[in-house]
Amino acid sequence: MLRVGFGYDVHKFTKGRKLILGGVEIPHSRGLLGHSDGDALLHSICDAILGALAQGDIGKHFPDTDKKYKGISSMKLLPDVSKILKQEKAKLVNIDTTIVAEKPKLANYTDKMRKNISRTLKIGLDKISVKATTQNGLGFIGKGEGIASFAIVLLEKG
Repeated sequence: MLRVGFGYDVHKFTKGRKLILGGVEIPHSRGLLGHSDGDALLHSICDAILGALAQGDIGKHFPDTDKKYKGISSMKLLPDVSKILKQEKAKLVNIDTTIVAEKPKLANYTDKMRKNISRTLKIGLDKISVKATTQNGLGFIGKGEGIASFAIVLLEKG
């Protein structure tokens, strides 16, 4: 049986934090505010996988009220989501994502993000798409106030 999951995450910029997307540190004057490292890309992927499995969302599994997740690298959350995949006897067919950010430009980092995701989820690089776009100056993202990420996954279950 095939299952589709959709994930979305958004974080606002803040000073004094590193910008981390897809487990990659990206040079920028600000990072993303969040209980963990604020990695909107990985959060949207986790939500998409959990949604396809009808297992809730990232907040259910890694609540921001739990101190053990304070400042945690989202690269450490992805293997836990992968364990849920295995428990549910499901495997990833593919992941398609889009990061929406006015700045910084992300095209030079998407291959490294894909490699991090591939290695962590133990799936082929050819099954992972990471794209980046802008809001053309519109809305809070267009004004440079934050970053959003969308992810969709296809799973095969059973």
